[in-house]
Amino acid sequence: MPLPIEDYALIADGHTAALVGKDGSIDWLCLPRFDSAACFAALLGSPENGRWHIAPEGEVLAVRRRYRPGTLVLETEFETAEGTVAIIDCMPLRNDAADLVRLVEGRSGRVRMAMELVLRFDYGSLIPWVHRAPDGALLAVCGPDQVALRTPATLHGEGYKTCAEFTVAAGEAVPFHLVWTESHKAPGPPVDALCAIATTEHHWSDWLAGCRIAEESPHPEMLRRSLLTLKALTYAPTGGIVAAPTTSLPETLGGDRNWDYRLCWLRDAALTLHALVRAGHLGEAEAWRSWLLRAVAGSASQVRPLYGLAGQRRTPEMILPWLPGYEGAAPVRIGNEASAQLQLDVYGEVVDAFYTARHVGLRRDGQAWAMTREMLNHLMQIWREPDSGLWEVRGPRRHFVQSKVMVWVAFDRAIRAAEEYGLDGPLETWRAVRAEVHAQVCAQGFDAGRGSFTQSYGSPALDASLLRMPLVGFLPADDPRIGGTVRAIEEELLEDGLVLRYRPDPTVEGLKHQREGTFLACTAWLGEVYALQGRWAEANAVLDRLIGLANDVGLLAEEYDTHAGRQVGNFPQAFSHLGLVGLAFALANHPARERAKGETTQPAART
Repeated sequence: MPLPIEDYALIADGHTAALVGKDGSIDWLCLPRFDSAACFAALLGSPENGRWHIAPEGEVLAVRRRYRPGTLVLETEFETAEGTVAIIDCMPLRNDAADLVRLVEGRSGRVRMAMELVLRFDYGSLIPWVHRAPDGALLAVCGPDQVALRTPATLHGEGYKTCAEFTVAAGEAVPFHLVWTESHKAPGPPVDALCAIATTEHHWSDWLAGCRIAEESPHPEMLRRSLLTLKALTYAPTGGIVAAPTTSLPETLGGDRNWDYRLCWLRDAALTLHALVRAGHLGEAEAWRSWLLRAVAGSASQVRPLYGLAGQRRTPEMILPWLPGYEGAAPVRIGNEASAQLQLDVYGEVVDAFYTARHVGLRRDGQAWAMTREMLNHLMQIWREPDSGLWEVRGPRRHFVQSKVMVWVAFDRAIRAAEEYGLDGPLETWRAVRAEVHAQVCAQGFDAGRGSFTQSYGSPALDASLLRMPLVGFLPADDPRIGGTVRAIEEELLEDGLVLRYRPDPTVEGLKHQREGTFLACTAWLGEVYALQGRWAEANAVLDRLIGLANDVGLLAEEYDTHAGRQVGNFPQAFSHLGLVGLAFALANHPARERAKGETTQPAART
């Protein structure tokens, strides 16, 4: 059985990522890209579905792990009765081949170690042909994929696995190098493990050094870790940003809310752009804008909510029946049919991102303004239609309030861009639509009886996405209608200081009823609203609560199950780290922060 989700750490190379468990096992790796088929898929099945395990043979008394400061170079230290040994894991910067380096380093005593490599291509379904290359490397070949393993340790085959037993003493080191190449090419060249680790360490620390993080920012180390995680989820060749490096980690333990997040959502990526520019990384922001322009090029009527890493529009959803799922949470899905949905809010996210890019001084791009005008022309035709909303419900379309709010954002940001930068556009028409959308939301999306906005027109249900209304400027945070909405969310959606997206409803979701965990991004939004309302102690308490949920190396999944006391959902999740970054920046440099940050008051439901 795989480890709890929070027991994994992330290593990445700007093309793909691996999850490394506390037990020394790499249980998830897709090669050569985030969205490629996994060659280690034990995370969604068993060791027979592929993993790479290195650990002491004897009993482990304690495990300690950390990232080397400011990097994605992972150290896992095992303490045994024989001594102490560490495994240093990293994925070096990509050349033509995809490399994974593991260095077993003796720290004290003399420790007996065991290695087991189980390569299974196509998500754990295909056993490769394994043989020796002329240079002594072990080669595993299957269809288009080829993996070479190089190590001075003595290897032997055992039941379609590659194994090794060796001993490492204090001051000694045993390297392992796994490299993927296309099978019609020569195997990837060897690398020096120490050099590769040092180069990788410098790469990440140099990137982080470019981040603007004020020392008075709350929890600056966690803020840096979140920014590194967002960078790790960026596909370097195109600038696309994946929502998470995994698929089908369940939102409900044992349930079927299991989705593939190894794709680029316009919404998530636009919010990532905001986070990166606030941290001073304009290069990544410009790369993402270029990716976006390529991805959505063409008719605005064909804009999709999500794309492949290179901007592919087709992301067909399939079920892999041979994988039992994480802790039995089936089905395992690859691809995501939400790409075909109408989600009106993405237009607002994209136009807002274009506006932000201009505001922070990115190089002017006439295509961005042309695309903005095209999107608004299309929105004028469709904004009155129901859609599938922010949460990509699979039930009937509805008039979701958050979707309409982001339509307002699209027109508002375009108007502001035209006014501030002298850009050409039908401003009077846009102003009229902006006013009409605002009036409609306030009239049809607000329940006067309870004093709160609702999830959709005519529905009494609440939705945590309503917290974004003051964050995007639709209404000020001190508006009584926002105050009433926050109170209603505190009363109905707050659970142990964390926020649920909404109360599951099969008639809305199109799925069978299952409880789900609290949504960490929504919790961060509540904290941001508290900050806007001047409720600094409560905002700091939300941030402290979120950071307290991060695992020992600072990573967050999509949700937190307060009943099981565990992280759930795909991991690590960009949306969660984005929420944390946004809240941390909202709290930075405020005079009340120093007074409030030490308080431990948790936000509680109000009566």
